[in-house]
Amino acid sequence: MNTVWIVMPILIVLMFLLGTELDKKAFGDVVRDPRAVFVGMVGQLLFLPLIAFGVAVLFSLPPQYFIGLVLVACCPGGSSSNVFSLLAKGNVALSVTLTALSSVITLFTIPVIMGFVSSFVSEQAGVNMELPVGKLLVQNLVVFLVPMLAGFMFKCLAPEAARKVNKGLGKVAFPALMLLALVFFLQYTEEIIANFAVLGVAAALLIILALLAGSLLSRLCGFGKDIRRTIVIEVGMQNAAQAIAIAVSPFIFNSGEVAIPAIIYALLMNVILLTYVYAIRLRERR
Repeated sequence: MNTVWIVMPILIVLMFLLGTELDKKAFGDVVRDPRAVFVGMVGQLLFLPLIAFGVAVLFSLPPQYFIGLVLVACCPGGSSSNVFSLLAKGNVALSVTLTALSSVITLFTIPVIMGFVSSFVSEQAGVNMELPVGKLLVQNLVVFLVPMLAGFMFKCLAPEAARKVNKGLGKVAFPALMLLALVFFLQYTEEIIANFAVLGVAAALLIILALLAGSLLSRLCGFGKDIRRTIVIEVGMQNAAQAIAIAVSPFIFNSGEVAIPAIIYALLMNVILLTYVYAIRLRERR
């Protein structure tokens, strides 16, 4: 079974859900206080792919896993980061703004970065892992941008109906992602288990370094703890489902192996981020 037929519908629904969460106020915050938004974008769009590239080189990952690890680092945070920001008592408005901007900007940065990484891996390993940049850009526009714009327009035209739809879809979003992870795990159980030791350490290191980078950037800028927490989460939490969609798409990589780092990343990301949130709540109780 080709998991792309499960991934794509789930992603389209999630992007529509994200669109219903956007509002003009969130984008207005960029104009009023752009520093936090700029720092969050730099951490997510620049630092995170560089960290992933370094980790992949450090572990001498095979070509498909090298590409997969950098790919998940290039994807936006997704709406889950907004929930984690809420749990961590961060700045939810900033989180929504960063999610919205990264979801749009990465439609164009992913093809550029992954085009370079694919060429690098192909040259170093002597295998053909070239990326069809044009097809990836078209897929990003169709699968991600169009549903998000549709959700945003729906909210503008029918805000009350959009609120109800958002509430309903919000309840099924996480179970849908878990279903995706389960289906993918069952299909690639042997490969995931065989490579979990190396990829697990690599993915965990990527997440931890991303969290530290987000914390360092926000502290250097002198932000308050609510903004610091939000930037840490936004930099450290990526949309694994989007990485899987690109990896298994018959128009792009058409490879389940390229998607394996994203699955392992997603499992560890939730554990590490929940630990981070728990530590914050425990410290505040004390």
